[in-house]
Amino acid sequence: MKTPLQEPTFLILTALAEGPMHGYGLILKVAELSQGRLSLRPGTLYGSLDRLADDGLVTVDRNEIVDGRARKYYRLTNEGISLLRAETERMRRAVEAATSRLNGHGAARPLLAPLSANLVGGVA
Repeated sequence: MKTPLQEPTFLILTALAEGPMHGYGLILKVAELSQGRLSLRPGTLYGSLDRLADDGLVTVDRNEIVDGRARKYYRLTNEGISLLRAETERMRRAVEAATSRLNGHGAARPLLAPLSANLVGGVA
């Protein structure tokens, strides 16, 4: 799988880092992790889970019958854990770089002077 991961993929893997989950639980957890910005539809989620399983990042943990309905629980594989750790570290370094630049002198002043400052008598 390519990195950087798309946000839905990252959040699915992040949700599964807590332990095995079924599809509806994943939909709720991804919405929570994204603070409501991302709402996965079942078709999108299961398509993603199929691709992640094909890539060896998730696997079916178990199947259960709850109230007469089948529930499939998914979990991260060791490869999925490794990829999530690597992606988390890549993102941490990127945030650290941006934060250090924002806290530096460059962020306190604009990169370009306002357009009006370049005009003399209203003519450039």
